[in-house]
Amino acid sequence: MLKPWTVPYQRFSNHIMTTLSQTKEIFRRADAVCFDVDSTVIREEGIDELAKFCGVGDAVTEMTRKAMGGSVTFKTALTERLSIIRCSREQVNKLITDHPPQLTAGIKELVDTLHQRNVKVFLVSGGFRCIVEHVSTQLNIPLHHVYANRLKFYFNGEFAGFDETQPTSESNGKGKVISMLKEKHGFKNVVMIGDGATDLEACPPANAFIGFGGNVVRQQVKERSLWYVTSFRELLKELEKI
Repeated sequence: MLKPWTVPYQRFSNHIMTTLSQTKEIFRRADAVCFDVDSTVIREEGIDELAKFCGVGDAVTEMTRKAMGGSVTFKTALTERLSIIRCSREQVNKLITDHPPQLTAGIKELVDTLHQRNVKVFLVSGGFRCIVEHVSTQLNIPLHHVYANRLKFYFNGEFAGFDETQPTSESNGKGKVISMLKEKHGFKNVVMIGDGATDLEACPPANAFIGFGGNVVRQQVKERSLWYVTSFRELLKELEKI
């Protein structure tokens, strides 16, 4: 005789497979794909690199881990980390020059393939626009497709905080950006790809979410993702099925 849990388990398993299949189909038919940047499009966390550069790396890395895991609100974590770093404009510029962000393997080919298929690509990041713009240039993504936080400086270049009006400075901010993009451009299938809790919570309004663990695996995100990949080549293979 079958154990009582066997049938429900099979139903659950089939449901997951169907949903995974649907997620892959949405990706293949996407008219827009939004990528997180830190630990997704690039190998590092920009704010952690900035903290190391300014000599306060250890204190800030732990806060980043909590923010990405979802144990504190993103805005709280961002405010606290920047209050420790207090970087000058000169330090930010020197970081980008001396330690430019490193692209994750396969991202250039994936973005190029999406562009060839007429899919609009956006960078939606809780990181800093000055760093993300550098990344967008490498990937041939238009600057008006970049949504990220803005650091503020006084006229003498000293740190003056960050622009709290940017949607990406808050939890659920990425979802607000995606809602705005759908309303503005009429996108029907928008996919969000990222490694962190702020990426996961952007679906909905995103039509599908793909968890990315190629640089760092955040367990909460992995467990809650219907489709979780560790290489962008897995996504390229999916596009080849079209």
